This record gives sequence, structure tokens and C-alpha cells, in this order.
Amino acid sequence: MHESLSIPGQTVPCCPTAKNGHRGKLMLITLLTDFGLEDGYVAAMKGVISCIAPQAALIDITHAIAPQNIAAGRFHLMSTYPYFPDRSVHLAVVDPGVGTTRRAVAIETATAFFVGPDNGLFEGVLSQTVALGAVELTEPRYWRNITPSPTFHGRDIFAPVAAHLAMGVPLAALGSKIDPDTLVCLPLPKFALTGSGGVGAIQAIDHFGNLITNIPGALVAGRDWTLSLADRELPGCRTFADVPTGQALAIVGSQGWLTVAVNGGSARAQFQALPGGRVHLRWRDQE
Repeated sequence: MHESLSIPGQTVPCCPTAKNGHRGKLMLITLLTDFGLEDGYVAAMKGVISCIAPQAALIDITHAIAPQNIAAGRFHLMSTYPYFPDRSVHLAVVDPGVGTTRRAVAIETATAFFVGPDNGLFEGVLSQTVALGAVELTEPRYWRNITPSPTFHGRDIFAPVAAHLAMGVPLAALGSKIDPDTLVCLPLPKFALTGSGGVGAIQAIDHFGNLITNIPGALVAGRDWTLSLADRELPGCRTFADVPTGQALAIVGSQGWLTVAVNGGSARAQFQALPGGRVHLRWRDQE
């Protein structure tokens, strides 16, 4: 029988400790949420993970996703997961539908596992890699308890499941098999090529105010190009310093997407832009 923690108004069973057979095993779990750091939500999730997988390395991707902004969570997860070792477990919780009928899922690819709500958060990842399998998390023995809080599945379902995956529990044991093609997709604008270039959209805005589009940077390699936003045509550049301070430009950003930036400033402020805003790619070498 496990000991319990005393919390005013409730009794919370402690998590079981890691099995001896897994001691010394290298495990890595990343966390991405919209919880912020002012409250104890992230710490609670890490505490649950540490009870099950005490030797797992925990790395924060970010907890500064704007509340309920699934699209931003999608982008930052998609942009970050490739830099982690194979077989890492990526725990992502941006979950405005918590407690509803939206599915809780775990997904396996050739290089990683992903755990979180089925609300489009993993769509970006799955646009870059193939899901080898996916399950709906219907097996309560891998949850923190059999009656999870209807407002905190991150602590009570997703965190313990991620820890069990890191400890070697197979995906199939965690719940009911689902077709990866049924995972939720977000209704985001798509990039389309045209005869003179292409039409895309802003998919994310970073901390510096750079406007990251959904146009792949590889398209402009070796080409002379411009990017238009809000009726302004911006030169395609290699570095921020290719234009004077305060001037807007277009560049291939570090995540590999065409990006609208301002040298020494904020493109978000200068253009008053929002995600979803249309951008136009134009080939100058075809004129």
C-alpha cells in the first residue's frame, strides 16, 4: 500500500516509485504548456512525473504559450522537438477543452512519443513525420488516480502517462488504439504556389515580434524574391543587418520559414499583424 499526502479537503495517494529494473536508464521528458510560471501547475506535473520516473531529465520547452492558444503550441512543439534525442517523450498541454469529450492521446513516431489533448496540438509534428501508432488514454492504471480532476488532466492523466512511457511502458498498454488519421487538425491557412510565387499566412509571432509565415524557406534558395504584407513589399534578405535599423525585411528564419522582421524592432508592432494574416511571395528573377 502506498502512503498518502495530506492536502486540505482531500487525500492524494503518492505515486509508485520507479521499478528497480529501470534504475539508471536515461530518460528525457519535455514539457510545453500555457500554464505560465506564476502558479504551481507546472511544478505539480513535474512532481507527478518524478514520483514515477525519478531519474528522468525534465526539460521545459515553454510555459509561456498564450492561454488556450492551440495554434501557438502547435508551432512551438513542431519547431522544437527535432532537436531532442530519439525516443524522448514530449508532453504538451494547451487544453481549453479539458474535461469535455475531447480525446486524451499518446502518439508514437519513429523518433519520439507525444502526449496531450487531441485538439490539433500535434498537427504540426505530424505534418513533418509519420505516426507509427496512436492511442486514446483510456487505461486508468497509468493515471495519477482513477478519478482525474475535470480541470487538470495535465497533472492527473498526461504527466503520469508521459512518465510511464519514459519508463518503457508500451504505447498499446496505455489505452485504445486509434487511427492517426482521425487526430484533430486545426483549420489553419495553407500555403499555395502560384505562377509568380505563392500565397501563405502568418502562423506564429515570436518574442521579438517576428512574423513567422507558413512558407518554407527552402523555396527561395538561390532565388531573388520579395514578400508582401499589408500592401508593403519587403526585400528578401540573408541577415537582419542587410537593411537599416528600423526597416522591415523578409528573411529565412531559424525555424526554416520565411519571416517578416524589423532590424532592431518589432514587425508585430510595425504592421499591427496577427496570426492568419496573408502574405505573398513573389519571384523577382522572373520579371
